[in-house]
Amino acid sequence: MPESTLQPHDPAIARTPGGRHVLTILAADPVERLATFYEAVFGWARRVDVGHYVELDLPGGQGLGIYRRDILERLTGRSLPAVEAGEARGVELYFHCADLDAAIERLAEVGATILNPRAPRDWGDEAAYYADPEGNILVVARPLA
Repeated sequence: MPESTLQPHDPAIARTPGGRHVLTILAADPVERLATFYEAVFGWARRVDVGHYVELDLPGGQGLGIYRRDILERLTGRSLPAVEAGEARGVELYFHCADLDAAIERLAEVGATILNPRAPRDWGDEAAYYADPEGNILVVARPLA
């Protein structure tokens, strides 16, 4: 994985005592299936690819990492059971999309499981809920006008 570019004197760290979110990591088996899914939906490029771990480059310098399940289990010391087909995990990834229609179309093309169709939401977004191939909840949204 790439070395962190944050330095102890980085103003972003000084303003946020809890830290700054730079990377979300998901477990997958196989890694390639989930990496290809997110590449196809969002067009993110790989910045790390070592077989058992893939990291996608998100806008703003953040990343989405995908670890092979057994390696993440070894690192955490915890069992990470797979989700049965049609079920969802208690993980939600929420993305605002400049072109919500195109994002929904790509999700349909890659066979994402729809959980809750596109609709206006009480918090001011129009959002659609899907499950990725590992059962993680994926939301594509845009602010309502």
